[in-house]
Amino acid sequence: MTERALRLGTRRSKLAMAQSGQVAQAVRQLTGRAVELVEITTYGDTSREHLAQIGGTGVFVTALRDALLRGDVDFCVHSLKDLPTTQPDDLTIAAVPRREDARDVLVARDGLTFDRLNDGARIGTGSPRRMAQLNAYARAHHLRIETVPIRGNIDTRIGYVRSGELDAVVLAAAGLHRIGRIEEATDFLSVDFVLPAPGQGALAIECTAQNAELAAVLAELDDPYTRVAVTAERSLLAALEAGCSAPVGALADLLADGQVVTEMRLRGVVGTTDGSTLVQLSTTGPVPTSHGDAIALGRELASEMLAKGAAGLMGERAL
Repeated sequence: MTERALRLGTRRSKLAMAQSGQVAQAVRQLTGRAVELVEITTYGDTSREHLAQIGGTGVFVTALRDALLRGDVDFCVHSLKDLPTTQPDDLTIAAVPRREDARDVLVARDGLTFDRLNDGARIGTGSPRRMAQLNAYARAHHLRIETVPIRGNIDTRIGYVRSGELDAVVLAAAGLHRIGRIEEATDFLSVDFVLPAPGQGALAIECTAQNAELAAVLAELDDPYTRVAVTAERSLLAALEAGCSAPVGALADLLADGQVVTEMRLRGVVGTTDGSTLVQLSTTGPVPTSHGDAIALGRELASEMLAKGAAGLMGERAL
């Protein structure tokens, strides 16, 4: 008797289907079993509100996790940056595969780069994090831009530029890579001026904690360097008590001496969306060798950022 197909729960967007399809292929090669995609609609897919209004955190994830817990699917693929920072006890992130390009990109009319946009250019993004950093960069370089809140899938967002409604939009490089459209990017935004969202470019493969056999198989797809990097970034986010709709950017990158990875640098930023105030700090240390070390690195940088006034930038919070 042949083993039944593994059921992979995925969101229905073109990007989600592309990245889930890539994971399905890897799991087929690993296990020799068939993998079928089970399409699930999430609240984040159906709501027309801006992400900042619907709370950001978890809106693309809850329906997938519910399907896992009901046993409708065996495992799920998430964009890691969509996951809430607290992990439910009954679910486990079995693998964090090697990260795709973590940067943000610009898709602008007439092939323009950011520095060549017209005075007063209208740039679309649904992310307060991107708005804060783009506006701060523009202020520092005496450029005038207007950031315009938008929602929708990649086609919808690029459509605003093609129709002339906006001069440019900002998207994650990873998404364009995964759907084979990275050539539409007109500028790669350096992480020196726009730090990505914590976990951007990485995927999380999740199954139930009790399914140890499947978790062990999926763990073969784990990239330990990506995992410690995103763990540190998400620990910073959690310690800043911010959902993913808050303007927090973070990136942990590995510093190599020749072929040998020697240290990890973690950078974090939080700011007001108009870019008038940014708190941006970094720390460098040995590459974390455990989950706990990676968490500690994120918390340490977060406490330094809070001491520098980050808390006041994220709205009033009851202590």
